[in-house]
Amino acid sequence: MGVDSLVIIPTYNEKENIKEIIKEVLHQGDEFEILIVDDNSPDKTGNIVRGISKKDQRVHLIERRDKLGLGTAYIEGFKYALENDYEFIYEMDADFSHDPSVLPVLRKYLKEEGFDLAIGSRYKDGVNVVNWPMSRLVLSYCANFFAKTITGAPISDLTSGFKGFRRKVLESLNFDIIKADGYGFQIEVHFYSYRKNFRIKEVPIIFIDRRSGHSKMSKKIVWEAFWIVWGLGFRRLFRAL
Repeated sequence: MGVDSLVIIPTYNEKENIKEIIKEVLHQGDEFEILIVDDNSPDKTGNIVRGISKKDQRVHLIERRDKLGLGTAYIEGFKYALENDYEFIYEMDADFSHDPSVLPVLRKYLKEEGFDLAIGSRYKDGVNVVNWPMSRLVLSYCANFFAKTITGAPISDLTSGFKGFRRKVLESLNFDIIKADGYGFQIEVHFYSYRKNFRIKEVPIIFIDRRSGHSKMSKKIVWEAFWIVWGLGFRRLFRAL
């Protein structure tokens, strides 16, 4: 089975997790390679990845000059994947909140079941989140309900950052109109994929809060997502893409 899959992992200060997450992702099968997009982490996460990549050709690294945001990190990763002819492209976090063992499941839905976008969903079958404080869980759940209602996209977990695409989905997206850097980025990508009539599968997952390090959530990210949702709602209303 040849390499056809690229797992994109943005990082900022993830030295406590990075070696193990790389190991676990590569363990899922020879068809998977990894691209780390590091935002010049002060804890030298990039240096660790660079050392690993010199020994393992399945590990790739893009080092950016500053903390430029999640959305632009993924877009750089998407462009890299398209330029290097990967057929299946995945997003996931470095902190083990996303279980690497789900990657082959996402790939199966893309490769064998014919879906174009497979989303690891925390809210498809109830609420499957472990170790979050109730305040954050309520915020996340309500935010997804709000986003689903305003955008009209029938996806339970619009803010999920764990997913797999067929390359044709990314080829169809206009990266220039995707503006959000935080969780709003995920909402935008899901919305445009849905509006382009791609086949979408939500795969129930159990989301476990990060093992170590610190959450990147902030009030700025929350408000950015709020206004992004209203903007997408207007696009839906006026049928504009």
